[in-house]
Amino acid sequence: MQVLPLVALRPGEMAWVYAVRGGHGAARRLAELGLTPGQPVRILSAGRRGPILVEVRGTRIALGRGMAAKVLVRRQP
Repeated sequence: MQVLPLVALRPGEMAWVYAVRGGHGAARRLAELGLTPGQPVRILSAGRRGPILVEVRGTRIALGRGMAAKVLVRRQP
């Protein structure tokens, strides 16, 4: 299965968090938002610029593209 950054997904796609890149602070912040390995995530909206909107653990979260690029996911088959 292919591992790719969260920002590579299109609206409507679902995936599972595989890993989080970056320093301890970024990883901790993303974990606080519910983005932990094994967690399903759905892309709600993502334009070419600006933040992306995701749903994780029943909550909608807006992530900056830089932060979203730190989240590695596997697409749902």
